[in-house]
Amino acid sequence: MPELPEVEVIRRDLEKEVVGKKIKHVEVTGLRSIRRHKQKKEFIAALEGHKIVSVSRRGKYLVLRLDGPEALIVHLGMSGQLLRAKSARDKAPKHTHVVITFTQGGLVRFVDPRTFGEMFVAPYDELEQKVEELAHIGLDPLETALSWELFGRMLAERRTRLKQLLMDQKFIAGIGNIYSDEILFEAGLRWDRMSDSLSQQEIRRLYRAIVETLQEAVKHRGSSLSDQQYVDLFGNLGDFQTHHQVYDREGEPCTRCRRPIVRARFSNRSTFYCEACQV
Repeated sequence: MPELPEVEVIRRDLEKEVVGKKIKHVEVTGLRSIRRHKQKKEFIAALEGHKIVSVSRRGKYLVLRLDGPEALIVHLGMSGQLLRAKSARDKAPKHTHVVITFTQGGLVRFVDPRTFGEMFVAPYDELEQKVEELAHIGLDPLETALSWELFGRMLAERRTRLKQLLMDQKFIAGIGNIYSDEILFEAGLRWDRMSDSLSQQEIRRLYRAIVETLQEAVKHRGSSLSDQQYVDLFGNLGDFQTHHQVYDREGEPCTRCRRPIVRARFSNRSTFYCEACQV
């Protein structure tokens, strides 16, 4: 599933490619992708004729503000992709469910093999009231600066395992299985440490690791795993997977101490860490 860095890469791509463009035509062939709308024509009518004026991000949600009172919300789910094409003559990938064509030329396709992703239109000024998932979303580590003292208090109040807390979208928005492992390795902390057990130095290391790991992942345009389900707006793979320190590296030598990376089970997921470097 795309996490915060991947969604941020796509947001930046969209900002360059679609802001200021007017939507000429919308085609929907996969109704599950617009399931919050009762009818296909309702979704289409809310978009056609409107201009995209900005692209922002709320955690893993993309928000394309329109020139009216509404916004197009996009969530990629587990396998969703937004792909730019110059012309409708360019062959559409399999599992293309929504196509947005612009008056100035070019189009964006929403491709989603597993159909857990979605697109819907909602009032921009009432997103938190109308969209329950956005009402309780946690802080954005790339947008919200915190003092170490405040971050430490937030950790102590939760009293839960660090990996579980990092992946809690109500605590921090956008971090999933990949980046929680990478962040905890960078901070030198085990996945099962309790959040209220950290020293001041460990709190500072964790906060710095969150920000720096996510920024570095965005710089390398996200992580594309072996399934290659994540690609950017132009269909290109990310590169950060080549910089992973622990994720999916079971048995391989730790980049710091050369001991083998270990895999443990956590909430029906695999978590990867170094037994020597993370305490």
